[in-house]
Amino acid sequence: MSFEKIAVLGLGKVGRLAATLLHEGGFEVIGVDAQLPLSDVPFKCRTGDISDPQVIGELLSNVEAVLSCLPYHLNIELARAAHLAGIHYFDLTEDVPTTNFIIELSKTARGLMAPQCGLAPGFVGIVGASLADGFDRCRSIRMRVGALPQHPTGLLGYAFNWSPEGVVNEYLNDCEVIEGGVRKLVSPMEWHETVYVGGVKLEAFTTSGGLGTMCDTMLGKIDNLDYKTMRYPGHMELMNFFFHELLMRDKRKLAGEILTNAKPPVEDDVVYVHVAAEGTENGSLRRKEFVRAYYPIEIAGARRTAIAWTTSASVVAVIEMVRDGLLPVTGFLHQEHIPLEMFLKTPTGSLFKAGATSHG
Repeated sequence: MSFEKIAVLGLGKVGRLAATLLHEGGFEVIGVDAQLPLSDVPFKCRTGDISDPQVIGELLSNVEAVLSCLPYHLNIELARAAHLAGIHYFDLTEDVPTTNFIIELSKTARGLMAPQCGLAPGFVGIVGASLADGFDRCRSIRMRVGALPQHPTGLLGYAFNWSPEGVVNEYLNDCEVIEGGVRKLVSPMEWHETVYVGGVKLEAFTTSGGLGTMCDTMLGKIDNLDYKTMRYPGHMELMNFFFHELLMRDKRKLAGEILTNAKPPVEDDVVYVHVAAEGTENGSLRRKEFVRAYYPIEIAGARRTAIAWTTSASVVAVIEMVRDGLLPVTGFLHQEHIPLEMFLKTPTGSLFKAGATSHG
């Protein structure tokens, strides 16, 4: 079913840009946050307590879809409300328990339940599955993403351009992998390796949530599957010290506040994507890679950070595909089932071609 009316909840950098892109794509958008945006936006806005079920129920009764750009811990109740209203639900979460809850909801959903539509999980899963599809037999998919300052300072070499809650969550929660054909949980901030993108030396290590539902989809079809976050060298060791030796793992909210205060957001950021798949093709072993660096670009009359536009464009491209009948309109949407070429041909998905520096 085609749809036009969509509510976007949470008007931070990502939510505001996603709402703007949806408006430019022909959707009738209502943006909702506790406070109205300070700058002018081209879509309708209203304030509201997004933790109040009555407010959410009234809001969702007047739209055909909802996009959550809220902190992950608010998504379960919003997904439940969208399910009750029978509308499409989209979010950006990397939280595994939230996604598992939405999978259960999707079994009786009248609309589409589509969590994990961001950069990772989301876009990288689309890329990884696309590389694997080219093999007769795929033995491994390795996915790495890093959202970083272009000009790092200090020992951490980092800036919190993404939700501190989300970063702390992925640094501390167990990580799903497939290793030797067996689905496992492994500890975060381990399996350290060195990765180069365009000559830039980076380190990669396990973090939670980046695979989305790929372990479900790929189990029995692939020998090895994992996701890692990329950072500048030395970051992992310091974060392990911070969380484990200083016991900040037991004070997640405070940890996020300390880190954001120490390393606030920057405008000159970069998003590195390094996805590789190995397998056999006509009897020969091959390796295929998708390696990109995404930088800030001009969108809708303003310069947008790399993490803001890659995340926003990921979810908006998926919403465009659902509206245009290119994806299912009920049940649960697995990101890895979305065809990459079709995704890149959408008006918003095409930004991933325009804003990329290719390294593979």
